[in-house]
Amino acid sequence: MAARKSPAPRAPEAPAAKRGRARPTATSGDEIGAAELGRRVADNLRSKRKTRGMSLDDLAAASGVSRAALSQIETYKSTPTVGLLWKIAVGLGVPFAELIGEQRGSTSVLRKNEVQVLRSLDGKLESRPLTPAGTNPDVELYELRLSPRSQHAAEPHARGTTEVLVVLTGALRMHVGGDSYELAAGDSICFPADREHTYENPAGSEARYHNLIVYER
Repeated sequence: MAARKSPAPRAPEAPAAKRGRARPTATSGDEIGAAELGRRVADNLRSKRKTRGMSLDDLAAASGVSRAALSQIETYKSTPTVGLLWKIAVGLGVPFAELIGEQRGSTSVLRKNEVQVLRSLDGKLESRPLTPAGTNPDVELYELRLSPRSQHAAEPHARGTTEVLVVLTGALRMHVGGDSYELAAGDSICFPADREHTYENPAGSEARYHNLIVYER
């Protein structure tokens, strides 16, 4: 019986998807969402690269992502992690949301069950977009979930980018450059995100944050 199987939230089988966190149906879970995300990223990456007159080699040099990896992403053969997506967005000089989303009209609604959660390579950081793509090219909002006693190092974003983090639950140890800041639920921090920065959850339970990203134009 399904109840006797070992839990595997990220497995593609339908019973496992039902046991995972907030998966609406077997056909709208991680596997389908990842495929849709890969398609959007491939289309957006190819379009924006060509619009800027950049070759794959040019973008590789600007982003720090290898030409082979860019080619795999652009030809829809692999889905990048959140870390790679940030590097590519910086290399292209575009807001993160423009790389992962579809352009919408002046009024748009983003349904929770339509959002594809982005994950770090080790799976310890989850990032869920809270603003529809195209809402405002200068501002993006995300919900972050960070596993207990783990951290995620972020690449410096485009010059002039600012982040505001609000701790919803748990704790946050924010490292910006050579400085560290301890925050608890209800605390917030604003910092220049064009510097190296690391999100750390020092507690024994999952932490949730709202992450507001403001781009300089």
